[in-house]
Amino acid sequence: NQVEAVSDGRDGLFRATEGGFDLLIVDRMLPTLDGLSLVKAARAAGFEAPVLFLTALGAVSDRVAGLESGAD
Repeated sequence: NQVEAVSDGRDGLFRATEGGFDLLIVDRMLPTLDGLSLVKAARAAGFEAPVLFLTALGAVSDRVAGLESGAD
């Protein structure tokens, strides 16, 4: 197994849509493209593997927004 890290949302979306990932772990507060937008775009592009948010945001509304964006 391999792990790959990127430092911003735009790079994360690019890598996710290239394929080959079994899981994404995404921060909500990424530079250039926030985590919610990244997940929505990845799902729209056909990314079907599980997506988890790992973030400091913990309000119920933050969790709902994450699920609504397509996270698991």
